[in-house]
Amino acid sequence: MYPTLIEYLDHWATQSPNDVWLREPHGENLTEWTWSQVQAEVGAIAAWQESFLGGPEINVGLLSRNRAHWFMADLGTIAAGNVTIPMFITLPRDTAEYVMSFTEMKLLFVGETENWEAVKTVLPEGIVLVTLPGVTLDEPHLRWEDLVAAHAGQSSSYECQPSDLVSIVFTSGTTGVPKGVMQTHASNEIPVNRFQESFATPPRGRYFSYLPLAHIAERQIVEYASLINGGVVYFNENMMTLLRDLPACRPHIMFGPPRVWEQLQQVIIGHFGSQQAVTDALERDPEGSGKHIRDMLGLDDALYLLTAAAPTPPALIEWYGQFGLDLMEGFGQTEAMGLSANTHEHRKVGSIGQVVGNVEVRISEEGELLARATGLATGYYKDPEKTAETFREGWIYTGDKARIDEEGFIFLTGRMKDYFKTIQGKFVAPTPIENEFAKHPHTEQLCLLGRGYSKTVMVCVPSALAQQEEPEQLVAALQEHARVVNESVDKHARIGAVIISAEAWSIDNGMLTPTLKIRREQIEQRFGERAQQLARAAAEQGELLIEWQ
Repeated sequence: MYPTLIEYLDHWATQSPNDVWLREPHGENLTEWTWSQVQAEVGAIAAWQESFLGGPEINVGLLSRNRAHWFMADLGTIAAGNVTIPMFITLPRDTAEYVMSFTEMKLLFVGETENWEAVKTVLPEGIVLVTLPGVTLDEPHLRWEDLVAAHAGQSSSYECQPSDLVSIVFTSGTTGVPKGVMQTHASNEIPVNRFQESFATPPRGRYFSYLPLAHIAERQIVEYASLINGGVVYFNENMMTLLRDLPACRPHIMFGPPRVWEQLQQVIIGHFGSQQAVTDALERDPEGSGKHIRDMLGLDDALYLLTAAAPTPPALIEWYGQFGLDLMEGFGQTEAMGLSANTHEHRKVGSIGQVVGNVEVRISEEGELLARATGLATGYYKDPEKTAETFREGWIYTGDKARIDEEGFIFLTGRMKDYFKTIQGKFVAPTPIENEFAKHPHTEQLCLLGRGYSKTVMVCVPSALAQQEEPEQLVAALQEHARVVNESVDKHARIGAVIISAEAWSIDNGMLTPTLKIRREQIEQRFGERAQQLARAAAEQGELLIEWQ
């Protein structure tokens, strides 16, 4: 029997009541909360929910930037036996309306958020709003501070069980309507414990919270891991203060999808002035340059740097390695976290590592990666049909195509649903071709199109390194690289044209999900018409074409 998340909080509040758990900067000021202070606020909010909402099993929304009170609202809801529905602060209006309506949300905690003007127009009738400290709304609402004061010294009478539903976490929705994944105490705790050995996180370690807590990875790797290990969490005030907050934290573990590591790469190149200046500094003093960058980023004490959620270009991993920063690729998904990872002892760039702990994997006849482990999600909310399709006889069907080498390293080769047929009626797996193309240091974001085309077309966003080049040099370099890639690709899948996107893909322009995954259907909608024209022209002319968009 596993402890519940609330039992961990009670443990640290008893054993180390005056130790700091949460540290939150606001400009020049820093606010800290000890374990006992957090426990007191969590208990008060849980007592209020129990008396006000009844319950248990009431669905409660949480819409806020990463803050200490995000943790407290989450744990207060769980302690009352209710269910947290985390929402991204960048969530579009229609998706927010779907999530609130689908879950029949009764209560919504509102903190600092970018999308309130959109969300407030689609609030369900009768929903109760509670503002987190420091936030005011024009709409009728209750204040966190008032509720805590009114229920000071109280706690919920509900007794949590490891199998309780504690959260419904919605997937990123890369292929349509997001699905609500049901998480329990056990499905959050077990993957965290499973990954402890790989992450090498010390007891009472330091954690940095900057990625959206609505994403399961940030929640498990930072919130719940720190809760289980008795660590200290430092919150990033906003992305503009990242290089102030990260060195102030000096985390022992740092997780970021490839897009984050690419953005930090741009910061480092900008710090030196150019990529050539980076190269020169490394040649003059590799050890000193590496230490300088590790100190500047606050990663001098980092024991594990995780990159996941999307394929990481090998060139990017090699680039960071020059500074003594080893990015480790790993794998998990909302339905099953902590399945595989590379470690310092066992690592192959390009793979998602070997299984972690007592995890089993196999490849289906269709080439799909299947996994079996404890701590899986229990299914999809209000969707028994999809649950039965994904969770079968103890195995989870991940939706990823993969291969496993003789040493047990797993290599993802694409999403099952991403495969497409060209005009010749032959299947193309885009991910291996994208991964091969990503080896060029001038590429950052990639998406291969070709559904019904005469040739495939690679759409790419130039990297920070590419921005140091003249446009003509970049075009020539990518055109030559495409020819090299084509030598290793089946004839029907060869790249006929390359489109260079002048605009980076982001959440704001709809090209990335809130978890920074590429929305292939949006890329196709934006570039598809021109891509198809170029594919046809390339086939007719027998040339590899390239142009800016």
